[in-house]
Amino acid sequence: MKKFVTIRKQLAARHDEIEKRLEKISLERRHTNQPLNADFEEQAVEVENDQVLDALDSQIRLELKQIEKTLSRMDQGLYGKCEDCGENIAPKRLEALPFTTRCIACEENFQRQRLLA
Repeated sequence: MKKFVTIRKQLAARHDEIEKRLEKISLERRHTNQPLNADFEEQAVEVENDQVLDALDSQIRLELKQIEKTLSRMDQGLYGKCEDCGENIAPKRLEALPFTTRCIACEENFQRQRLLA
């Protein structure tokens, strides 16, 4: 759809950026630049760094999945429609949260239901 061209371009650019970042994280985690230090204390620091990289990797992969789902919804002509009620999602909401799949009312209801579960 023409009205979401800007959002699609932003998402595609972010997708590319994330893939590059994931590649760097993968190289860092494999210690391809240098092996683990022989010093025990340095190894402990490197292991902590690996744990941080693992957490970043997980978070970034989640964002990548959200982008891919959003781009798929665009391709299917579903983007901008609430997945619960089918109504249009406010353009301002889409600008602020391009991954959103629910209108504000349905998202509030969804969050309430999650709290009760």
